[in-house]
Amino acid sequence: MPLPESELEDRLRAVEDPMNDDDIVSLGLVNDIDIDHEGATVSLAFNAPYAPTELEIGNDIRDIVEDAGMEPDLRADIGEEHGFDQEVFPGVRNVVAVASGKGGVGKTTVAANLAAGLNDRGARVGILDADVHGPNVPRLLPSENEPGVMPDGDIVPPRSEGVAVMSTDHLMPDGDQPAVMRGPMVNNVMMKFVEEVEWGRLDYLVVDLPPGTGDASLNLLQTLPVAGVVIVTTPQEMAVADARKGLKLFADHDAPVLGVVENMSAFRCPSCDDTHEVFGAGGGDEIREDYDVPVLSELPVHPDFDSGSTEGPTIRDEDSPVKEELFDMVDAVADRIGEVNRRQVAEHVGVDATDDRDEVPAAVESD
Repeated sequence: MPLPESELEDRLRAVEDPMNDDDIVSLGLVNDIDIDHEGATVSLAFNAPYAPTELEIGNDIRDIVEDAGMEPDLRADIGEEHGFDQEVFPGVRNVVAVASGKGGVGKTTVAANLAAGLNDRGARVGILDADVHGPNVPRLLPSENEPGVMPDGDIVPPRSEGVAVMSTDHLMPDGDQPAVMRGPMVNNVMMKFVEEVEWGRLDYLVVDLPPGTGDASLNLLQTLPVAGVVIVTTPQEMAVADARKGLKLFADHDAPVLGVVENMSAFRCPSCDDTHEVFGAGGGDEIREDYDVPVLSELPVHPDFDSGSTEGPTIRDEDSPVKEELFDMVDAVADRIGEVNRRQVAEHVGVDATDDRDEVPAAVESD
C-alpha cells in the first residue's frame, strides 16, 4: 500500500532549509502532496530556478520519497497566496536589480555576466539596460538580431545566445550618439521598456540600473516587484561611501538587498602570481558589518573584463581564469534570491508565521 500523504509530509519535516533555519513543512514550502500508483507528486513553493540550495533541498526530498518506495515528481508553484505579485510582469518570476552608488565600478560587467551565467545554468533570462544615458549592455551581450515588433506594437527584444536584451542602444542611430534626455523623457523610456516589451516567460529579469540614486532607481522600486538588489562597489573609500547610500535607498523602500559584489578587489599578477590590492581592501566587509548583508563575491582586476578584447561576457570564455569566480557569484546571487523568496513564503503561509495555528491560511491547512 502507498504511504499516506500525511505520513510523507511528516517525513519531509526532516528536510531543513539551511538558509532559513527551519524545516520545509514548518516554513510552508510544501504546497501539496499527491500520492498515487505512479509515485508521489510534491508541489513546492520554490521560485529561484537553479539556485544551488533549492536544488539540494530537492535532492533531499527525492531521497525521502524514494526511501518510501515511490517515484518522486517535484514541481514548483508560487502565487499571490505566497505573497508574490502576479499582476505586474506576470510572466517574470524574479526582477533582480544591479545597482551602484557611482559609475566606473563595473556594474554593467556584473549585470551582464550574471544574466549570461544564469542563462548558462539553464534559466530563462532577460536583461533590461536601464542606464539610458550610458547603455553598454549590448557591448557585453551583443545581439544576434535587431528588436522586433509585435502586431500590437510591443517590442520583441533581441537575444544574445539565449538572453533577451533590451537597451536604448538598440534604438540609437549611431553608437556614438549621446542619449540627450531630461528626467521625464528618461522615465518615459523606462516605462516603455517595462510596459511595451514582450519579455515572454522569464525566471530572472536582470535590470542594469544607472549609477546613483536618481529617478530611474526610484521608478523601478515604485513600478516593479523587485525580488532583490545587488550592490556593486570597488574597495575604494569613495566608492564604498556611495554604495552605502544606494543600499540605504533600497532598504528604505523595502527592496531586499541581496548583498554586495566587490569588484576590482585585487590584481593578480599573471607573471609572478602575486596579489596586489591596488584599490585598497575590505570595502565590502565594511558594508556587511554595518548593514548585515553578505559579500556575494570579490572579483579581481583582470584584463578579461575588458569587453573590447572579447566577443561576449567573460563568464562564457572557456579559457578565462576568472570564469569559475563569476559562476560562484551567479550561484551566490541565485541562492540569496531563493532565501529571500522562501522567507517571504514562510511569512505568508508558514506554520511559524502566526502563534495561532487556527489562523494559518487555508493553503497550509489543506496539506
